[in-house]
Amino acid sequence: MEGQEAETQQKDDTSKRHTYPLIRNSDMHDEMRTEAMELCVTACEKFASNNEGAARMIKETLDKKFGPAWHVVVGEGYGFEITHEVKNILYMFFGGSQAILLWKCA
Repeated sequence: MEGQEAETQQKDDTSKRHTYPLIRNSDMHDEMRTEAMELCVTACEKFASNNEGAARMIKETLDKKFGPAWHVVVGEGYGFEITHEVKNILYMFFGGSQAILLWKCA
């Protein structure tokens, strides 16, 4: 009976993980938000086991496309309190508990 309970628990945990981007907070214009979100998904898929690589790819791309100075945090289980330029923040989740925070601050 214990094996069935463990299997059921594992299925429940898996069903709670979402594979689509979930935006928690953003004040970006629609077009910029869409581009940033797609970039985050691409980077997290490309660097699935390397958060630093994903963050670097996102930052370098945003710096080139929208000008410096972008800051990026990719990971799980963190809190934050930041100052950012208006219309330049995105906080989202992807692939379950993977959080991506990006903001511009000169």
